[in-house]
Amino acid sequence: MKIRSILGAAALSLLLAACGTSQSATITPAAESADTVLKVGASPVPHGEILKFVKDNLAPAAGLKLEIVEFTDYVQPNVQLDEGQLNANFFQHKPYLDDFNASKGTKLSFVTPVHLEPLGLYSKKITALSALADGATVAVPNDATNLGRSLKLLADNGLVKLKDGAGTAATERDVTDNPKKLQFKPLEAAQLPRSLDDVDAAVINGNYAIEAGLKPASQALVLEKTEGNPYVNGLVVQAGHEKDANIVTLGKLLQDPKVKDFIKQKYEGSVIPAE
Repeated sequence: MKIRSILGAAALSLLLAACGTSQSATITPAAESADTVLKVGASPVPHGEILKFVKDNLAPAAGLKLEIVEFTDYVQPNVQLDEGQLNANFFQHKPYLDDFNASKGTKLSFVTPVHLEPLGLYSKKITALSALADGATVAVPNDATNLGRSLKLLADNGLVKLKDGAGTAATERDVTDNPKKLQFKPLEAAQLPRSLDDVDAAVINGNYAIEAGLKPASQALVLEKTEGNPYVNGLVVQAGHEKDANIVTLGKLLQDPKVKDFIKQKYEGSVIPAE
């Protein structure tokens, strides 16, 4: 696993209003020691980029020092948060967190919704969903919640039917109709973009799609719907630390209008700010 640390020092003497418009959230400087650094684990894209924007543009005036630790998998950020090596992480949606807590016995808490990365179906071999051949191999994420999410995407677009009530925990066993006789190939989420050379199509998480140079808004064969979507990514901490001063400050900054504008402008619809 590749980990890259980015340590930024933040000036403590400015107020947030001094560097933003009146639309920005009013933040009370974090009531922590001047030497306190908030260590946050994140996927490089878009989570790390969003945190870097906060660190460079909003954190100094809020009296917040951030260290961003980047991870290329979905397990270690939670493991290290649970072990106390991180103060928070920012890479996951609540259904994934709930499943992780249930399966690993951890007590991690989702505190601040930030953005949605619509899951998409991609291919290097076809340019339209209708061209997906009978018996095609479709790579899907192998973690429980994102597998269920990918199967729902396929079901919503008429490729399969799922058992009633399958929900976010759906697996291949919940597929009740598969008219094209699609072959599913579960892979670790980070490997899915690389699998496009070997499979007919792949359902890829938004962060890995963007990191691989794909443009979800224009290149996905289909994207999941945003309305009522439960897969909003957000800030996560150890249970009991939700109201720590630095966590509250970071949560407010991540929901600042300037961050929403940054997300809209940089990702052009491939990442959507949470409402």
